[in-house]
Amino acid sequence: MNAMETEKRGTGGQPRIAVVTGAGSGIGRAVAVELLRAGWSVALAGRRPGTLEETAALVPGGASLAVRTDVSQPEEVAALFAAAVERFGRVDLLFNNAGTFGPGGVPVEELEYDAWRHVVDTNLNGAFLCAQAAYRQMKEQDPQGGRIINNGSISAHVPRPNSVAYTATKHALTGLTKSLSLDGRPYGIAVGQIDIGNAATDMTARMQTGALQANGEIAPEPVMDVADVARTVRHMAELPLEANVQFATVLATAMPYVGRG
Repeated sequence: MNAMETEKRGTGGQPRIAVVTGAGSGIGRAVAVELLRAGWSVALAGRRPGTLEETAALVPGGASLAVRTDVSQPEEVAALFAAAVERFGRVDLLFNNAGTFGPGGVPVEELEYDAWRHVVDTNLNGAFLCAQAAYRQMKEQDPQGGRIINNGSISAHVPRPNSVAYTATKHALTGLTKSLSLDGRPYGIAVGQIDIGNAATDMTARMQTGALQANGEIAPEPVMDVADVARTVRHMAELPLEANVQFATVLATAMPYVGRG
């Protein structure tokens, strides 16, 4: 077995080639680092090359490739997957993570259409484009198949106040996950979704000081270590393709979600 084949197959003969979008910060960075430390080869995708290089540097000696990518642009998504295949030979995992909340605290009647479109283009259209590219590669490669894990959100179930664009896209992502999961069956493509609540990242920093609640009050919310999310994604990723976590919910235990908070 040559060096490329060893890298491609990973330990135990199992394929370990991943594409992680939104890998320059937050959940994407945590998942990329977790996979790299576990011996995966990872194509790191994001809008800012500098932050992608910072992610790669967190695992010295890790097999990573930084690719500047705007997931809302079809040609950039195509270039991302072409670069991953050229470097690593195949794609076994897509963590479809890139996303944006959009303008915070803006009532629906005041939300600019361009802001709505930006959230939809990133969270939904970008997820579709990446899944489509992964699906095409996984269908044609030998051995065939792979796994796609979509990053949903607690907002895929219940909204926060003034979050119409984000919540709409995350609900739509659940439909995307279900449809992809069904269509991937003949080709050994397993598709699941992880719905995350209050992982400690820059995006959720304000929650610890106070977040708007459904009753109009401002209240601090608990958060959890983002590493716990990363470990869950790795567990989903390393299952044999005959098994699939269709939906997983990982959340700060005491956050206002179940019941009345």
